[in-house]
Amino acid sequence: MHEIMEHLAKNPVLVLFLLIGVGMLVGHIRIKGISLGAAAVLFAGIALGAYADFLGVDLKLPQLLGTLGLAIFTFSIGVSSGPGFFQVIKTAAGPLLAMLGVFIVSAGAAQVLGRAFGMNSALIAGTWAGAITNTPALAAAGDAAQNAGNQDGPATATVGYAVAYLFGVIGMLFFASLALHYRAKDTDAPTPIINATIRVDRRDNLTLAQILKDIDAGGDLRFSRLARGEDKPIKTPHLTDRVYHDDLLTVVGTEDKVKAAQDLLGHHSSHSLIADRRYLDFRRITVSNSKLAGRTLAEVDLDHRFDASVSRVRRGDVDLMADPRLVLQMGDRLRVVAPTHRLAEVTKYFGDSARGLSSLSPVALGLGMALGIFIGEYKFFTPTGATFSIGSAAGTLIVGLIFGRLGRIGKMVTSLPATATQVLAELGLLIFLAQAGTKAGTQIGVAFTSGSWINILIVGIVVTTIVGAGLYASMRWLVKMGGTRLSGLLAGAQTQPAVLAFANDRTGMDPRVALGYAMVYPVAMVAKIFIAQIMGGL
Repeated sequence: MHEIMEHLAKNPVLVLFLLIGVGMLVGHIRIKGISLGAAAVLFAGIALGAYADFLGVDLKLPQLLGTLGLAIFTFSIGVSSGPGFFQVIKTAAGPLLAMLGVFIVSAGAAQVLGRAFGMNSALIAGTWAGAITNTPALAAAGDAAQNAGNQDGPATATVGYAVAYLFGVIGMLFFASLALHYRAKDTDAPTPIINATIRVDRRDNLTLAQILKDIDAGGDLRFSRLARGEDKPIKTPHLTDRVYHDDLLTVVGTEDKVKAAQDLLGHHSSHSLIADRRYLDFRRITVSNSKLAGRTLAEVDLDHRFDASVSRVRRGDVDLMADPRLVLQMGDRLRVVAPTHRLAEVTKYFGDSARGLSSLSPVALGLGMALGIFIGEYKFFTPTGATFSIGSAAGTLIVGLIFGRLGRIGKMVTSLPATATQVLAELGLLIFLAQAGTKAGTQIGVAFTSGSWINILIVGIVVTTIVGAGLYASMRWLVKMGGTRLSGLLAGAQTQPAVLAFANDRTGMDPRVALGYAMVYPVAMVAKIFIAQIMGGL
């Protein structure tokens, strides 16, 4: 066995993929709907590193691999979160401020308790990162500790992370279960996106723009077809069009807005315009034309180009309303309604190629990563003359958020397809976890043999409990959030897919879970990285 370990120590690429393969084999095992997921790679790395250390072999993956993996992960997360990140900040200020307050309180408690136990900054910050199950925060803590002069900071932080992580998952599952116990009393059930054909009974000839204004539709209603009676030609409606008595109008939107339009105009018609495809047809079309990526639906201007319209946009596994302000990304799948004879033109215009799902935009990826790493490593001066840097994890995350929000800078597409960002994020995370695990393997044994793991575990339990209980109490009784959405919010605040999977499994994939998760996830990710950065550098 000693010879095998020595061989592995000389072949870091072999070790990397061995840990990824074996770790995810274990990570996919589900017990009562719960699995370790990517965190299993970290534990596999710790086990291998500890065993090699026991045999007297120095088996560690190079630090550069960890830096590369983490930068890829945080940049990808930033790009995918960018479109919603800044919008969420404006529309969910109350829940976000409450969440940030809970994070700060938990970090303060970790500092006080950790210092009382004699733990150093790197160990406290790593324990906090494990208790809130956030790997980028772990990296930020380790980087900050190293920049502050603690060369063993990254490994020390990883030890705290590994010990605290498991309760970080289990504890938050408990609070998510509490939230779901009162979901039967929820009053915020969302209305799904539906379509309906309305027969107009009114005789005052309203314009479509006036209809949207009268029902306060916002971006929750679209008009896809208009006919001046049964067996009449069907056309693509425009906002300037008027509707007359006995017209047939197809609307697409949330259930409440569709009903509001129906109540305003007339009654539901049994004659479906969607079923009649002689004049207008519809098709799911994939955006693979890079010239259109990063542009809004309004800028694409299908209305005037092809007399066509988009009723929905599917991004990843989520259906979005086709708001004119929505910025298109490569790989978006559009539900386009167009004159039957022009549908082929529209398809060609968007590209409709599978490469749109995986096109990486190497220019944006390369320049974005380079800029993020430069910002992360740049030395900022404080008023006292000392210097600090925010770390490559934070730098690439910030640039990723900005790139994802902009979508395009001149001719350069700065966004990446949702599918590509998911693949990049997972690969980057696995690389980082494998490297971090082998580095911490030599120290985890010391933590357990010395008994310091008990102190780490106590601090981790306190942090997870403060975060879980604080979010549960503030969201339920102050924000008055329903239990279903709260379960998703807890998963998002914990940035923990296992909690999200648990909530989805218990609710039958209720969309409110995803809404709660998406509401806080990007802000939680950014906030945890910066808080851990501060903690690690203390």
